[in-house]
Amino acid sequence: QVQLVESGGGSVQSGGSLRLSCVAYGYTSTTDAMAWFRQAPGKGRDGVAGINSNGATSYADSVKGRFTISQDNAKKTLYLQMNSLKTEDTAMYYCAVIRGALPGANTDCTNGYCVAGQGTQVTVSS
Repeated sequence: QVQLVESGGGSVQSGGSLRLSCVAYGYTSTTDAMAWFRQAPGKGRDGVAGINSNGATSYADSVKGRFTISQDNAKKTLYLQMNSLKTEDTAMYYCAVIRGALPGANTDCTNGYCVAGQGTQVTVSS
């Protein structure tokens, strides 16, 4: 079973930085793209950043120039460096595998991606 364990969230003031990590357990693919999503209270889950197996990255307009996604395949870890944080970045952050299905009791697959963890909370205060 696949489990994605996110960490690194916390409470920071506006303008601060955080680095999120996501370790993939029970997951051996080296070809799937990975991504970070976030969900603010009362809102849907939105894509933040993605990275494919070739290292090409993409970002939501709202985070371009502030966030950087990267991965360490040897450590099976996905990262999200978040700088110049704003109050509107406050949300629960999830890492995801870009595929239609993923084995595991706690996986949630929708719209072509799967999350399989509890997420990590990021709170930015003014």
